[in-house]
Amino acid sequence: MFTRDPLAGRIPVTLITGFLGSGKTTLLSRLVRHPDMAGAAVVINEVGEIGIDHDLVTMASENISLLANGCICCSVRTDLQETLRDLFARRHAGEIPDFDRLIIETTGLADPAPVVQTLASDTMLAAQFRLDGLVTLVDAVNALTQLAAHAEPAKQIALADRVFITKADLVDEATLQAVQEAVQTLNPRARVSTLLHGAVEPSELTGLGLSSARAGPATLSFLGESLQGEGSGGERTLGQRPALHDGSIRTLSLRFEMPFTWAAFSAALELLATLRGPDLLRVKGIVNVNGEPMVVQGVQHIFHDPVKLDRWPSADTDTRLVFITRGIEAATIRNLLSAVAAASPAGR
Repeated sequence: MFTRDPLAGRIPVTLITGFLGSGKTTLLSRLVRHPDMAGAAVVINEVGEIGIDHDLVTMASENISLLANGCICCSVRTDLQETLRDLFARRHAGEIPDFDRLIIETTGLADPAPVVQTLASDTMLAAQFRLDGLVTLVDAVNALTQLAAHAEPAKQIALADRVFITKADLVDEATLQAVQEAVQTLNPRARVSTLLHGAVEPSELTGLGLSSARAGPATLSFLGESLQGEGSGGERTLGQRPALHDGSIRTLSLRFEMPFTWAAFSAALELLATLRGPDLLRVKGIVNVNGEPMVVQGVQHIFHDPVKLDRWPSADTDTRLVFITRGIEAATIRNLLSAVAAASPAGR
């Protein structure tokens, strides 16, 4: 019998990333002024003085400074884990205003994976926070050059739940289309749209992750299921579009009718993560475990605790898994999990 929702009460975390000059600070400065974000805390992954339209400034002697609208800015001067623990402790002690959402802005050169891993692997943080979504900004003017010259932009896009293309008004239609195709090639499941001058409604970059173990209409949206368009085979690889960057990054969608046992399925994931962890960029899925729906999420070799749903969100009880990988052949993952499924009759 389903009783307690394991995600209830956890503070949603939105991670905003994007390469240098993509407009993260512009977006954040607009976002924190929106009435719907009055109860948000903000962690900026920078060292030194930071200004957001001259209203958000870190103090040299303090880790946290308050905004006029009640938002909070934390300058990450030490390890991210210590910063988030300190933020939560100050909230609990009443030293800072209560907050109901956390926004983390990374540096332009940052790999977002360690931030996601931190939320999953730190027991204290995992009990208090949940990843609500990873939002990536892409500079339309420089994206193609950046993708060709650096590894970080491709990974930032590949891991995203939501992608905004900025500065679209500064490029011609052909360039914009090329950037959109490059983004969709890297991440065919993310929702992609343009963003001008940081003007965005909070609803467009929140509610992207699994928010409850109680199944509902939006339960599978974090998988990008509405964007699938695949046949029953479920596979969609990046080779279907012209490669404008590192062609080793690809997305694989798999579907299995046969139920798994949790022991066999988790052993297969552990094996894959052990052998190819750095190249297993992101994994999302809903798994049929002896007839019951289990949600799994992971980044590289770190996986969040699985979440058992109270029911299937729809009549579809197949296992659906989405892998974003680098340099891993689709057949490797498909064959491994097919063998596990064949060896995992329900009830054993």
